[in-house]
Amino acid sequence: MPMTVKDMMQAANAAVERIDTAEARTLLEQGGLLLDIRDTTELQQTGRAVGAHHIPRGMLEFRADDTLQSHDPELRKDRPIVLYCVSGGRSALAGKLLRDMGYARVYNLGGLIDWANGGGEIVDS
Repeated sequence: MPMTVKDMMQAANAAVERIDTAEARTLLEQGGLLLDIRDTTELQQTGRAVGAHHIPRGMLEFRADDTLQSHDPELRKDRPIVLYCVSGGRSALAGKLLRDMGYARVYNLGGLIDWANGGGEIVDS
């Protein structure tokens, strides 16, 4: 039976722990990566979390695969990765993708607004 978006979201939310800004900051202090997966236009319109690395969701597979020349060296399987998007949906799906690719410590912060509401700073991009 084909999967629906609802099915995919349920699987993603079960596989990727949702955390708050305080937990995210702890992981970042331990060398974690804060990863913004929004589109470039979203980033330009609303800025990004201070210290966030940007990889658009549509390019994540190609940047995460360490066998490809397009691999982003910021993505390491031994490093905690904290993802965010606008509301948490894409970051959950992206987190599940990274888990499927062998990244063990992947977390969903939710959206940029969750970062800001938790006291995280935002800068213009």
